[in-house]
Amino acid sequence: MYTKEALRALGVTPATLTDGQKRQLDEQGFFTVENVLSVEELAGMRAEFERLHEAEQGQGGHEVHVEPGARRLSNIFNKTAAFDRCLEIPEVLAAAAYLLGEIKVHGANLRDPVQGHGQQDLHVDVPKSFADDWWVVNAMLMLDDMTLANGPTRVIPGSHHWAPINVPYVNQGDWEPEPLSAADQARVPADLGAAYPGEVLVTAPAGAAIICNSSMWHSGTVKHDDSHRRMLHLTYTRRDLPQQLVQLDHLTRGLYDRTSPAHRYLLEIEAPKEGEVLRHPKREGKGWWN
Repeated sequence: MYTKEALRALGVTPATLTDGQKRQLDEQGFFTVENVLSVEELAGMRAEFERLHEAEQGQGGHEVHVEPGARRLSNIFNKTAAFDRCLEIPEVLAAAAYLLGEIKVHGANLRDPVQGHGQQDLHVDVPKSFADDWWVVNAMLMLDDMTLANGPTRVIPGSHHWAPINVPYVNQGDWEPEPLSAADQARVPADLGAAYPGEVLVTAPAGAAIICNSSMWHSGTVKHDDSHRRMLHLTYTRRDLPQQLVQLDHLTRGLYDRTSPAHRYLLEIEAPKEGEVLRHPKREGKGWWN
């Protein structure tokens, strides 16, 4: 199987993205699609968020990282089927393939910042080695409304075309940054937490997907009220790059049995064919059952 075949099986066609959405992704670095999740789907996802968080409490997200000031959950597809629908949103899949080519799931992390927390410095999630060297697409799937009061994401439209800044150390790999040009250096603010010219505070209703090039400059902002702002960060990467959470390391029989060949391909949990060389070694007590 390959990406186009998998996406076709999940209802993605060349017409899935409009010319306007492609233009926004190319020029601005992001676009929003509303109503990708139904009222019923949202209710089920919220209930599972709370059930899982109650079980994990302060250890929530430990498979990737625990974040003070936010309720987090990771490895969600192995814990519940409630979020499987998020793997089938056509616009998310189409945007990832449009920017990245051959794709796979990178990570899936649920997050709800706590009141008074959430402020971040401007950063990009991943590096790049040349102008359009895109590594990751991030779909922020809103389980609740994101408002100006509950810590909206701050983005700098068009900044994915600039040099990467403040890349998290864990995402750098063997990348070595090039010296900044004078133009790039002039763009970097002295205070990465301060307001930036042209920044946009992104708001969106529950059920929306905010689809972003992860090379765009962005940050979290302070959550001023006590409303829920639960969100799934579903990320896709190129197939030659590592997953944030290696799905095969955590694979359960339940997830494998309920997924289609297209899902397994995109999660990179497909069983090997006879004589095939494995991309990942089979872990002790983990992996495939046939």
